Amino acid sequence: MIALIPPVYFWLIVLIACLVIEAGTTQLLTIWFAVGSVGAMIAAALGFGELVQISVCLVLSIVLLILLRPVTRNLLRPRQDRTNADRILGQTAVVIQTIDDRNGTGQIRLMGQVWTARAVQNDEIISEGETVVVRQISGVKAIVERCEVNR
Repeated sequence: MIALIPPVYFWLIVLIACLVIEAGTTQLLTIWFAVGSVGAMIAAALGFGELVQISVCLVLSIVLLILLRPVTRNLLRPRQDRTNADRILGQTAVVIQTIDDRNGTGQIRLMGQVWTARAVQNDEIISEGETVVVRQISGVKAIVERCEVNR
């Protein structure tokens, strides 16, 4: 290590650098090396040599990275919240305006509400009065396909 800086201060600089880098990312990668540098700082304060300090830093960092990173990534992964619109998936509806993707028309009535609708298959035309099933939602449009009853 650099002879001008006492080992404890060197590891403090490494700790601060790791924390600054971690603050700029969302990967939880350098945080484990920050913890490892704390271990090395403690080893330096106890009078251990440079090889022990580096070993403590690397071993502690790698063990924490392997054991805790997968757990913390799962905890920090954003969850997708279901909306009320999701409840219409798989529901049947009645076409109240012919669904024709080429002309950009189509509406369905579902649970007392009117939805703009498009067919799953772009070239399909679904006539007024037919029953459809909602397969997905795209923005504010219900993507539908004919029910087996109509076929």
